[in-house]
Amino acid sequence: MVFYFTATGNSLYAAKSLEETPVSIPQAIHAEQPVYEDERIGVVCPIFGHLLPPMVQEFLKKARFKTDYFYMVLTYGMRHGGAAELAEQFLRENGITPSYINTLQMVDNFLPGFDMDEQRAMDPEKHVEEHLAQIGRDIMEKRCYIQPATDADRAAHQEFLSRSAVAPADRWKDIYTVTNACIGCGICTRVCPSGCWQLKDGRAVYQDKNCQCCMACIHSCPQKAIQMTIPEKNPQARYRNEHIKLAEIIAANHQN
Repeated sequence: MVFYFTATGNSLYAAKSLEETPVSIPQAIHAEQPVYEDERIGVVCPIFGHLLPPMVQEFLKKARFKTDYFYMVLTYGMRHGGAAELAEQFLRENGITPSYINTLQMVDNFLPGFDMDEQRAMDPEKHVEEHLAQIGRDIMEKRCYIQPATDADRAAHQEFLSRSAVAPADRWKDIYTVTNACIGCGICTRVCPSGCWQLKDGRAVYQDKNCQCCMACIHSCPQKAIQMTIPEKNPQARYRNEHIKLAEIIAANHQN
């Protein structure tokens, strides 16, 4: 059994390589008393600021896992900042003993920091298939391993925390704007795992309520009508994992 959180398909692709029918966390989180039992139970998700996404943290605090082998695969783009060590600490604080935590480098979809065209060009250098195959073998063999953090990893995370501490508290509030290119297709309302988007008078409207800052909405807009209110590296470049269909992201994240 493997659970996943995805915005642009990277973590869904990784989860599908481990099990044919992974379970979406934005859907599973609504269970009143979630208890799961299996020989292996895993979570595949991206890291945001080297940490687990807020919704993944909420799910892990809420659910109970009955297994002898709990694992995590954390997808990232440019640097992981000791994410495995940080995730292990979070899990243990919440009564979960992990057997295996590893990272998987893929395309980074953080638009203020990266140009998606450049990221695509770099993708072959990251050897995703090779690393994913090794992770799959590790899990099948129930290898016990927590990816170690280096001093450089920890320093990178501390640098991130220091920058965050001096940034405005509302820096992620109202981060999206909608241009006149919006055709009211409603795709943003269906890919958002928190239900932050609505259609009003045939136009997309963003409401910052429990926004995960996952950027599923802005990457999925077919008209590029959703733009950021902070500078982007390339406002015309968007990304979705080439192996994942838009319909799969909608199925994973749509909140009825």
